[in-house]
Amino acid sequence: MKKNLAFLLCALAITACSKHDPILPGERANIFDSYEINVKNQDLPELSPSITDISGDKECGFRQDAQNVIWSSDKKIWSGFSTNNAVKSEQSPVCDGKFIYTGLSTGEVVKINTANRKLVWASDVYRANNLTGGASIVDIVAHVGLDGKYVYAGGLGDAFCKLNANNGDKIWCLNISVPVDFIMVDNFIFVVGTDNNLYAINKQNGEVYWKSEIKKLSVPKYDGKNIIVGRQKISYKNGQ
Repeated sequence: MKKNLAFLLCALAITACSKHDPILPGERANIFDSYEINVKNQDLPELSPSITDISGDKECGFRQDAQNVIWSSDKKIWSGFSTNNAVKSEQSPVCDGKFIYTGLSTGEVVKINTANRKLVWASDVYRANNLTGGASIVDIVAHVGLDGKYVYAGGLGDAFCKLNANNGDKIWCLNISVPVDFIMVDNFIFVVGTDNNLYAINKQNGEVYWKSEIKKLSVPKYDGKNIIVGRQKISYKNGQ
């Protein structure tokens, strides 16, 4: 499925696309040390009875439309690159003071300074070959998460990443395509992948403690003992 002319031009200029993003300006680096996901098959420690709040400021006041435009009421704050075939989602910015973080249908996570409406940084959250012969769907449909000095984001371009909130640098990335929101409990993130697996990920270093097959791509929930995906109850401790 063709997204737009920029993606087509990118496919015709593979060398250029390996260094420069086709949508937003700036140097880009390979986000994966390896495409392989190593699963430790290790139990998690005891976790808190409730999830960690990664939604940012409660009174955000900004919204995002399907064309990657960010608004405050009827006032345009910032505009990204629009796409013709974006996957339907309800992405909304995460606020932290005057700054907002959000994911775009073009596969980037961006940080915007709402005081001057300037782009602070843009970070690719997709596997590079998705634009050079692979799939062209790189939309970020899951809500971005903010936890202190770090931003967590995953998209349909086969990437789930931890980013430095100050400069957008990648701390780690995993080759997981993320179709729904994820949750965090203490030091662990629970992510549903399009490969029909639920992943338990250490937020500090990106290590996958376990993965468990699921029957439905649904937003995970937490009841203090289990991760619930659809009607499945999966032990947070070992994924069983």
